[in-house]
Amino acid sequence: MASSSTSSAGSTPVTGSAILRRTVVRQRARMIISSLFFCVHQFCETMVPVAIGLIVGRAIDTGDGRAMIVSLFGLAGLFVVLSFAYRFGARIIVVAIEREAHMMRVEVAGRVLDPRGVRTDLVSGELLTVSTSDAEKTSWILDVIARTVAAIAATVVCAVALLIVDIPLGIAVLVGTPVIMYLLQRAAPLLTRTATTQQAEVARVSGMATDLVSGVRPLRGIGAENAAAARFHASSRTALGATMKMAKANSVYLGFSTTVTALLSVGIAGTAGFFALQGRISVGELITVVGLSQFLIEPLTTMSRLPGVAAMVRGSADRLALVLGADHVLPEGGSDAPSSTNLGVHGVGYRSLDGLEMSVAPGELLGVVALRAQDGEALAAVLSGQVASDDYVGDVTIGGAVVDTLGLTEVRRTVLVEPHNTDLFAGTVRSNITAGAARADDELAPVLAASAVEDVVALHETGLDHAVTDRGASLSGGQRQRVALARALSVSAPVLVLHDPTTAVDAVTEHAIAAGIKELRHDGDQAQTTVLITTSPALLAVTHRVIVVDDGRVVAEGTHHQLAAHDDRYKDTVLR
Repeated sequence: MASSSTSSAGSTPVTGSAILRRTVVRQRARMIISSLFFCVHQFCETMVPVAIGLIVGRAIDTGDGRAMIVSLFGLAGLFVVLSFAYRFGARIIVVAIEREAHMMRVEVAGRVLDPRGVRTDLVSGELLTVSTSDAEKTSWILDVIARTVAAIAATVVCAVALLIVDIPLGIAVLVGTPVIMYLLQRAAPLLTRTATTQQAEVARVSGMATDLVSGVRPLRGIGAENAAAARFHASSRTALGATMKMAKANSVYLGFSTTVTALLSVGIAGTAGFFALQGRISVGELITVVGLSQFLIEPLTTMSRLPGVAAMVRGSADRLALVLGADHVLPEGGSDAPSSTNLGVHGVGYRSLDGLEMSVAPGELLGVVALRAQDGEALAAVLSGQVASDDYVGDVTIGGAVVDTLGLTEVRRTVLVEPHNTDLFAGTVRSNITAGAARADDELAPVLAASAVEDVVALHETGLDHAVTDRGASLSGGQRQRVALARALSVSAPVLVLHDPTTAVDAVTEHAIAAGIKELRHDGDQAQTTVLITTSPALLAVTHRVIVVDDGRVVAEGTHHQLAAHDDRYKDTVLR
């Protein structure tokens, strides 16, 4: 079933800037407290050369032992305060970063798993990168702000201290720092664009790697490993080029910023030395100025590096916005439940489908033979409810009502489509069948028999509790298909659509599954509706009716035996 895409919720951020603003607002308390601790740390750091200068001037030059002892205790206290201030500030900001990253990961996962779907061109591997790496990097904005505030505070305190020693020296810092920051900020847009491009390329390669790893068995089966490896190598080279470009831009930027910062520091120290030779400042003041000029490199370097980090953060935030700001594929829909389970497809055009007309009566076991595989795939996609109604023409109805007017939850509860390519999850055979729900063994027995999973269970001592690795890699292709089929059958949906559910099983097992599906869902007082999109003669033989689809339209209809006897195209496709 499908429906039109909707705009994002009003409170959902749709731009990278909006996401960053929301991050700051959500964690403002921790960020402010952390910034205050960092400012205390930087203030104490600034006071260290001032204190040393005072010790030289008032204790060493005068030979005052008492002043020396008091000064040393004061200096020790200064180090204690700056040490603990940094520790508390770092701890608080790390908590804020990790909490925010967690919230964004959950938000991205919720968006991707929303029943209405999400419109995005990102593949599964890229979505994984967005929900992990990009969410983490976006939360770094908190650290960027806290450290920027602390660096500015350190620079101001340093300038004030220099003003007290000598006004021209303080003015040099107060004037020189904004000029340096202005020049460095001019490069920020370039760094942002470069970082965004680099992150997108790396995410794309990561996504491709994830997809290749998950599909390595099929690739080996068709002998396409070399082609896939060549494609990945080309994409990886592109990502490497983008990374090298980013590294080059950062290197040039950091080299320039470090040089300018060092020149300012050296200039201040040199000027102070000249003033000391003239007797304008004392030896103690000279030591203070040299210490401050040396210390000034730290906050200036921090501020010079922050635009590069901010560019990376902004790039990640923009990628998060691609998911969090994306439209839903399906609207909220209505609230009505279908009045019956008769399924109708009226004049549907989607991909290769061209005005397809078909109907399925309640309790019917219908076979659909697509002479072209793409027709079967397109039909399964439309019936799955993952395609928006504005992406196809025509209507899909349940109980005579167009699905757009029905409640999405009710539609999903009524119609279940099990696609040909399905995924299993790390866990056990039982958890993959029941999706974690508590189900007794005797309750599962009919499902296990119908799907022939009882044969899989019998192979292992742990039975239903046999471990299954991620994507079912520990099972054979046929075993995975049977477990996926059991999962679909266990739901007992009023309307079940199965797309090529037995392509990886042997002929004997296929006949057993065909009989099992018919017995489980149709041999009783409460017959359910089943649609089998397949070319398997074993499955088609148990159906009540078969329709043949070619060029996107129904071209023939009848029972399996009638079509096998009189339709040449049907015989060539099904009985080959």
